[in-house]
Amino acid sequence: MPENTGRVASAVVVGGGVVGLSCALRLRARGLQVTVMNVGAPQDAASWGNAGHVAVEQVMPLASPRLLLSAPGRLFGLTGGALDIGWRYVGTWLPWCMRYIRACGAATARQGHVALRGLLSHALPAWRRMASDLDAPGLLIENGHLMLWNGAHDPLLAMRAVMSSDHGTATVRPMSYQERAELVPLLGHVPRGGLVFDGTAQVRAPALVLAALRDRLDADPRCELRQQRVVRVTSGPQGPRVFLADGASLSPDIVVMAAGVGTRDIVQGWTPPLIAERGYHIEWDHGDAPVAPPMIFADHSVIVSRFGQRMRASTFVEFTRADAPPDPRKWERLERVVQNSGLPVRSGFSRWVGCRPTLPDYLPAIGRVTGLPGVIAACGHQHLGLTLAPFTAELVAALATREKTPLDLHPFRPDRFGRTQAA
Repeated sequence: MPENTGRVASAVVVGGGVVGLSCALRLRARGLQVTVMNVGAPQDAASWGNAGHVAVEQVMPLASPRLLLSAPGRLFGLTGGALDIGWRYVGTWLPWCMRYIRACGAATARQGHVALRGLLSHALPAWRRMASDLDAPGLLIENGHLMLWNGAHDPLLAMRAVMSSDHGTATVRPMSYQERAELVPLLGHVPRGGLVFDGTAQVRAPALVLAALRDRLDADPRCELRQQRVVRVTSGPQGPRVFLADGASLSPDIVVMAAGVGTRDIVQGWTPPLIAERGYHIEWDHGDAPVAPPMIFADHSVIVSRFGQRMRASTFVEFTRADAPPDPRKWERLERVVQNSGLPVRSGFSRWVGCRPTLPDYLPAIGRVTGLPGVIAACGHQHLGLTLAPFTAELVAALATREKTPLDLHPFRPDRFGRTQAA
C-alpha cells in the first residue's frame, strides 16, 4: 500500500467467483482501484453450482476422526454413498489424502472445530451487510432449512445424533407431525422424521448473487472486470507482479488469490495443497410447487433448494483431477433420488459438475502469504465458499489496508502446510 504519496492504491483480484467478486466489492469500498481477472463462463465457478444454502451450522470440519473412520461406508463404489475417489488419478489425490489423514487427528480436529465455528459466527451478519450494500436485501432469505428422513430405518437415533452436535449460531429442533404433514403438497407423503434448523439462510439463486456483484462492479469506474488468464504471480521487495497469458504484466499494490483450485499453480513460492473436490447437481422446473426452505434428504446426503421456478438437487464429494471426465452415474443417482422423493418434476433435468477448492484440514486459507509482500490468500473454502464469501471479503479488505481483523486468522494462515519462498 502506498503511504502518503497521494496515489490511489491498486489491487488485482485473481478469480471471478463469489469470493473474488465479494473481495473486489470490499476493496473498492476501502478506496482501492480494483481489477478482477477471470477466465471462463460464470457457470464454471463452484459458487454458481452451489446449493445456495448459507450453511452457518456446518461448524465441524470434514477432517475429523469420525468422518475418516466412516469413509468406507460412504464410498459411492461400495455403498452408493456420496463419497468417491478418482482411482485412476492416484497422483492427484494420494498426497492430499495423506495430509487429510494427519488433519483428522483428534487434537487437530478440535482446533479446526473452534476455528471454523468462530469464522462461521460472522457469516450471516456479513451476508446481511453485503446484501444491503448491493441494494438487494431480497438476495438473502432467512428461513432456515429442513433435514428429512424417509428410509426404511427408524430415524430417531440419527435425529438424536444430529441434535446433540454443535451447530454454531444455528438452532435445531424436531419437526412435529403437523409440520411434516404440511410437506404433503410438495412431497406427496409425510416424512418419517424431520428436523427444523433456524438461524441459517439461503440465497435467492447463486447466479443472481454473482450477477448482482458483477453489475455493481461493472458500473464502478474504478473497477475493471477482465476476461484474462493469470499465468503467474510473483512478489519481492518491490511488491507483487501479475503476469498474463497474453504476455502483459501488472504491478499492483495488492494481489488477492481467489481463483479456487486454480490458485494452486499460479503463485511462485506458494503452492497450497488444494484439491478439486467435485460436486454434482441437477436442476429442473417444478411447476409452481409450494414454497419450502432448503431440504436435506438425510438418507441420501442430498440437499434440494428452490430458486424461483427451478429446483436444484446437489450432492457428492468426488476427489479427482479438475479436468477428469464427469461420472454420469452420479447425475443418474440424483435423478433417481428426486423422482423417488415425490418432488414435482415438470421438465427434463439439466446437469452440472464443478470443483470445490479444498485444503486437507477443511479450513480456508485467508491471510497474507508469508515471504510474498502484497499477496493475500482467499481460497480453499470447500463447501462453504458461498457462505463465507462476504466475511472473507471483509477480512481481506482489512488485511489490504492494514487494519485489525475481527478474528484471529492464525488457524487460516496460507502457509500452514509448508514454507513459502520469495521469488
